[in-house]
Amino acid sequence: MTATATLSRRLQVMVVDDETLARSRLRTLLGECSLPGADVVAEAANASQALEILRGRRLDVVFLDIHMPGADGLAIAQTLKTLPQPPVVIFVTAHAEHALQAFELEATDYLTKPVRLERLQAALQKAERLVAIPYGLGGVFASEEVLVIHERHRTERVPLQQVLYFKAELKYITVRTAARSYILDGSLNDLEAKYAEHYLRIHRNAIVARWAVRALEKHYDAEEGEGWAVRLLGVDELLFVSRRQLATVRGLIAQ
Repeated sequence: MTATATLSRRLQVMVVDDETLARSRLRTLLGECSLPGADVVAEAANASQALEILRGRRLDVVFLDIHMPGADGLAIAQTLKTLPQPPVVIFVTAHAEHALQAFELEATDYLTKPVRLERLQAALQKAERLVAIPYGLGGVFASEEVLVIHERHRTERVPLQQVLYFKAELKYITVRTAARSYILDGSLNDLEAKYAEHYLRIHRNAIVARWAVRALEKHYDAEEGEGWAVRLLGVDELLFVSRRQLATVRGLIAQ
């Protein structure tokens, strides 16, 4: 079932760092990580090596040092965003002052050296969720339909197949992908009607991608009290399910 799909293969990883010992240490730590499994299939000491490798093959995750001779890791990450199927980017650096820039480039995580195994494991789990999303779609979306979102001085096209849920928040709608949230003007009812084939109403304030539903869990909500919530592929948060929709959600998971 596509709703409970997870990545069934090991992550294909590249390590980019100008220090040989740093690359070796990260390779060793990645080998010690349990789930998800990760194979270091490529290494690069600078930007030109990294980009040459990425033009020739598709990788799931790139671990990027920031301070390197020539183009730094931030510049590499900016270039990676232009690839047709960009890898997940995780920065690994001895310097913490670039964290804001890193997340503006939509980095999945930002690890500081010396990297601790538990932090690396957590970063890999985030990466796995992002990598797994295209596999979870299972060909559900036949079209390249997009949402056009206007935010401040920017207009962005967001592929519908990346949207995990729509949630009504006061006078606007939160559009959530695995990478980030957007704000959309509109009606949740209109979105539900338009995308009923791919999205399911779980509460008066939320509709979720059918393919992204992973589990139904007991949950306490400050406003709703005791009840049930869905866990979605790609995000950590739980979304409360109304009693009216509980049977429908159970049916979707049981398919």
